[in-house]
Amino acid sequence: MSNFIIRQEGPSSVVADNIWEVRLGAGSLLLGALVGGLGGALIGLYLGKRGQLGGEAQTPKASPVKNWPVNMAHRGGRDIAPENTIVGFQEGRRVGAGVLELEVHLTADGHLVVIHDDTVDRTTDGTGLVREMTLRELNGLDAGYWFTRDGGETYPYRGLGVVVPTLEEGYQEFPDVPINVEIKEDQPDIELELWQVIKDAEAADRTLVVSEKTSIIRRFREISGGRVATGSSGREIVAFYLFHRLHLSRLLSLVGEPSYQALQVPEEYGGVQIVTPEFVRAAHRLNLRVDMWTINTEPDMRRVLGYGVDGIMTDRPDVLNRLLEGDGEEAIISPIAQ
Repeated sequence: MSNFIIRQEGPSSVVADNIWEVRLGAGSLLLGALVGGLGGALIGLYLGKRGQLGGEAQTPKASPVKNWPVNMAHRGGRDIAPENTIVGFQEGRRVGAGVLELEVHLTADGHLVVIHDDTVDRTTDGTGLVREMTLRELNGLDAGYWFTRDGGETYPYRGLGVVVPTLEEGYQEFPDVPINVEIKEDQPDIELELWQVIKDAEAADRTLVVSEKTSIIRRFREISGGRVATGSSGREIVAFYLFHRLHLSRLLSLVGEPSYQALQVPEEYGGVQIVTPEFVRAAHRLNLRVDMWTINTEPDMRRVLGYGVDGIMTDRPDVLNRLLEGDGEEAIISPIAQ
């Protein structure tokens, strides 16, 4: 997810997409840089300004995201049903997910659709770029075509009418469910279209918007006037992590509130441990939530819950639900639900 969280290809989770490799031996160098111009730039990133301290006005800030469920179904629970589809989200909810995590792209005719990749090749029976296809063309594709639970022995959702949904359809189908939306591509007016869909659905108070790119998420914050909670961009994660590693995160409370309400990060990247109990405590002191991706096994879930994280993005919301409810039996995946 972004420069400290760095571009991931294929099916991997992306809520930030690049993680800078920061090594502890560089502490003294980083401290010196923070005292100089880099410090002002990093604080500017933290506050949501384009330049140094004392530069442009701060980006509007939404209220903190509180009381969201821990169980965040990654693309609806991509290991239990076709990802980023209505039937997939239904299945994720059925097995215990409290939050739906999804990604959006704009079609050629300006519709905001729920799909992870910029092409339809991996998840449908079609080929081509989403941004070059109309919604009607997308609706003609089978979005359950490649889903399998047994390594390709069977494809239980083929031919059942599973399609790539619009975000509007997602809000309509799940009117009371918190939704975590990632803007995947820097497309013209995508932030404006997203804000319009959220407004029309009256869903500002149950939506959290994220993007790996600082420019995209900053534009969304400005367009929405701070009425929708947002996650940190890749560079904003870098800034927070550097302050934390230099034991300076307590000082951030003195310079103001951050422009984001959530840090969405992996546990580690490239051998660098990112999330620790201390990292979570530092975030909580600033009223920030910490969501981790993508955690799929019970031992890993137990470990990161021990860190005190606020949310876990998982391809197996059934396993996480079993753990959270203290049930020793594996949740049973239902037959195809429509």
